[in-house]
Amino acid sequence: MKFGSSLCTLNVGGRRFSLTAELMKHLPLSRLSRLHRCVSESELLELCDDYDRDRNEFFFDRHSEAFSFIMLYVQHGKLRFVPHMCELSFYNEMLYWGLESSDLQPCCQRRLDSRMSDCFVHFFPEEEPQVQEKPQSRWVERMRRTFEEPTSSLAAQILASVSVVFVVISMVMLCASTLPDWKATETLDQHRIIEAVCIGWFTAECVIRFLVSHNKCEFVCRPLNIIDLLAITPYYISVTVTILTGENSQLQRAGVTLRVLRMMRIFWVIKLARHFLGLQTLGLTLRRCYREMVMLLVFICVAMAIFSALAQLLEHGLDLEAGNQDYASIPAACWWVIISMTTVGYGDMYPVTVAGRVLGALCVVSGIVLLALPITFIYHSFVQCYHELKVRSARLTRSLSAEFVS
Repeated sequence: MKFGSSLCTLNVGGRRFSLTAELMKHLPLSRLSRLHRCVSESELLELCDDYDRDRNEFFFDRHSEAFSFIMLYVQHGKLRFVPHMCELSFYNEMLYWGLESSDLQPCCQRRLDSRMSDCFVHFFPEEEPQVQEKPQSRWVERMRRTFEEPTSSLAAQILASVSVVFVVISMVMLCASTLPDWKATETLDQHRIIEAVCIGWFTAECVIRFLVSHNKCEFVCRPLNIIDLLAITPYYISVTVTILTGENSQLQRAGVTLRVLRMMRIFWVIKLARHFLGLQTLGLTLRRCYREMVMLLVFICVAMAIFSALAQLLEHGLDLEAGNQDYASIPAACWWVIISMTTVGYGDMYPVTVAGRVLGALCVVSGIVLLALPITFIYHSFVQCYHELKVRSARLTRSLSAEFVS
């Protein structure tokens, strides 16, 4: 290995590029910088296609012209697409060398986003080679994947199915407990037993996932894990209060608070997001489209402020005595504006003057237009997120099949 101050040659698609080893070490291309850390030829061959020890030459069977543009980016700090080359092919070369779409110039980023939206394609960066783990670490990692990734193995799929069954049973029991026929003592006892079994399962699942997690602080801060904690904790609080106070007036005074805490178990429905691709797509779309969602809320708030003030003036402000009392204040008119803009129209309040009805028509049309503007961006993001998660799920399924065959 001729590292140090020696000259290294990169043979990319038959085209040679000469670089010093020190320069390769500090390049923003992760694949080349990782070459400097290799200590054996076998490690080198994991990063390149071939290596000539005598000439210290690394061979890469990649697109030479694309690599030339990438090297121009290293020199000048600006990365653009190769003319007459598919955007997706060039992006694939970028990922291979360790670059992201954020390294592209804004105009090229828009071209790539448009191309990926049209083709519903998502690329995944190549993963770092895994370090050999100890047997105990492998066992912990297998346990973690079993509980965290429902499609990682057959055992994980069975565990996920059992968890879904418990979630459904818990939701059914929660809904049924509000029925008048379920107030009988025998029925309440059966309900408590089923509730205790479900809570026991969720508690054991949450504790095991916490113990086998890589980063305990990161585990606690995850939204789904916070929801699990909020759903489980009220049960233990209610049991503790019952044991300490008994069925007396003090517990009755705290009954409203306990009922509110118990109703938080409805958040268990969100646990299904771990097992259903549709809910995962919805969550990922909302996370990526938060700017569009904020823009939508701003549109609605601005329109609400304008139309509610005009509606209050036309329906009530011009004639305080005989005016429409439903529009006596601007906050009251805001309710009419929001149900009109969203075309819900409950009919609980409506304008009676000619000017108020004209304003109502403008409000409805404006609501349709304003709500439709960001929907296109959200739709494309939803389709892209769905395809991305679907590809990732297919990867895990293929690895599961290979594991089952072996």
